[in-house]
Amino acid sequence: MNLYLISVLLFALSANLDNFTVAITFGMRKIKMNFFINFLIAVITGAGTFLSMWIGGIIGRFFPASVSNMLGGILLILIGLWFLRDFFKKPREKEEAGQKEKGNLNTVLKDPGKADLDSSGTIDVRESAILALALTVNNFGMGVGASISGLNICATTIFTFLISMFSITLGYRVGRGCIPKSLSRFVPLISGGIVIALGIFEMLV
Repeated sequence: MNLYLISVLLFALSANLDNFTVAITFGMRKIKMNFFINFLIAVITGAGTFLSMWIGGIIGRFFPASVSNMLGGILLILIGLWFLRDFFKKPREKEEAGQKEKGNLNTVLKDPGKADLDSSGTIDVRESAILALALTVNNFGMGVGASISGLNICATTIFTFLISMFSITLGYRVGRGCIPKSLSRFVPLISGGIVIALGIFEMLV
């Protein structure tokens, strides 16, 4: 496996950790998701990755390749540190932040069960679009940083799409197996570590 593919895989894995934990929550709550809904979420998150990387590509044109790699790497490291900050927040700070975010797209990520707006026990097209938008916005900065650092837009978008399909399917099955929801709180820690590793990796290669 070459270094380029490792970078793309690291990005796709980190970008889809939220998808995995959201699917775990749906599985635990027995909220139904069919193949089309999974596909739709993957398409929207993939399109969001393409858009954010396209913007990053435009920004990267203003700098030499060596400078772009450095800037993109630094941006990814900062985003990773932000994820770690979210993990190490004190419970009280998280509660206050949650109250301020009420009605916000971020609320859907904090409590994925709220994506089922009509409490029907099934995620429909409208609800899946809202969920996918929340997931996309959450990863937008990562896409910009990854593109500036030199990752290929098409390859990264395809891998993000494929791993989204896989992570949601796997997460749903894991959730149905009654895996403790408390494990999902480690997602910012894992995601932050992967993004920081990707940023350092891109600065060195």
